[in-house]
Amino acid sequence: MPKLKDFGLYFITDSKLTKKTVIDDVKSAIKSGVKIIQYREKEAPIKQMLEKAKEIKKLCQKNSVIFLVNDRIDIALAADADGVHLGQGDARYETARKLLGKNKIIGLTAHNVKESVEAEKLGADYIGLSPIFSTSTKADAGKACGTEMITQVKKYVKIPIVAIGGINESNIGQVLKAGAKNIAIISAILTKDDVERAVKGFIGKIN
Repeated sequence: MPKLKDFGLYFITDSKLTKKTVIDDVKSAIKSGVKIIQYREKEAPIKQMLEKAKEIKKLCQKNSVIFLVNDRIDIALAADADGVHLGQGDARYETARKLLGKNKIIGLTAHNVKESVEAEKLGADYIGLSPIFSTSTKADAGKACGTEMITQVKKYVKIPIVAIGGINESNIGQVLKAGAKNIAIISAILTKDDVERAVKGFIGKIN
């Protein structure tokens, strides 16, 4: 599988935060130039999740955007997503790799250098370093690791690192200064009336 290159803004959906619909947000993100989208849904019925995932897959495929599913290997398989993102409490990497095969992308959450190094050793395609700042988007995100952690992890890990957690307009500068090339922003985008404009603004800052 070709190794993932840096992709800039990492877009994550959230049906609780959106002011429109998840699909509207995905369309806005793609239109604004996002190269990778993660479908994250914790509470919807499985049939509804699958319908949404298939719809997002179509949009992503048409626009050459990478499509990942958070946590749910079953949904990723059924929708033929490009891969999954797994948190520390989700399915094991080995299980996911066995089910998805060697050509799909698997990203793993890490909170420190040790977990990041372990994730790379396992074969993860990228790391979601989390949470950089304290965040209310994810209840179980844990204690903020700070921007210094980005600099530390970059010394030990070659695969792409996605900085995530509490990142917004006022602190993104610190995140970029620490060496982050890929940044996930949720609340600071999805709570805005104009998602497209918000995405463009952050892409401009990252690039």
